[in-house]
Amino acid sequence: MKRLAFLTLMALALAPSTFAQDQTTTTRTTTTRTNSSDSHDYNHGEFGAFFDYLRLDNAGTNNFGLGGRAGFNIHPHVQLEGEIAYDFRESRTATIVSAFSTTTYKADFRVLHGLFGPKFHTNGPVRFFGLVKGGFINFGVTTAGAPAGFTNSFGNVVDGDTHFTFYPGAGVEAFAGWFGIRGEVGDEIYWQNGANHNFKMSIGPVIRF
Repeated sequence: MKRLAFLTLMALALAPSTFAQDQTTTTRTTTTRTNSSDSHDYNHGEFGAFFDYLRLDNAGTNNFGLGGRAGFNIHPHVQLEGEIAYDFRESRTATIVSAFSTTTYKADFRVLHGLFGPKFHTNGPVRFFGLVKGGFINFGVTTAGAPAGFTNSFGNVVDGDTHFTFYPGAGVEAFAGWFGIRGEVGDEIYWQNGANHNFKMSIGPVIRF
């Protein structure tokens, strides 16, 4: 009887501490799950728009335009991303002198870019990243306005002046929840009589999901 009473008292004494440990473990597990959930709420991918600037060294032109991109995470630090950009027309003039007259022609030069590849980034509200992409660049000359010129440029990708491009770049993006701003710079290289290096810069809003 004394032994049974002693065991009962021991059980009563240990019960509060066991309950406290279970409660602490449950709280920690819940907190860990909550934090894990929060960190992956916006870890599926990104899409956004951007302002695009390209300095064509060969032609000596400064080309400005707009573009869009979308990327999907395949790893917490790796994203597969594709983008397309259209640089609006830049008017150029050329003077042709013949035996009988001198004529000045005005041509509207524009550029279409398409790039795809991996992006490697850090995590957190401010992310630094590097990327390597491949794709194409198309040069067109047309007097059409922006919508028609964009469509015409797509039509010329097969038959027009189109070249393979290689684009290494780096940048930073800053987020407040799902919304952020991204900026990057890089070297858009295309091959025509050797490698042609061209400074490229973009900046614009990003939405992650």
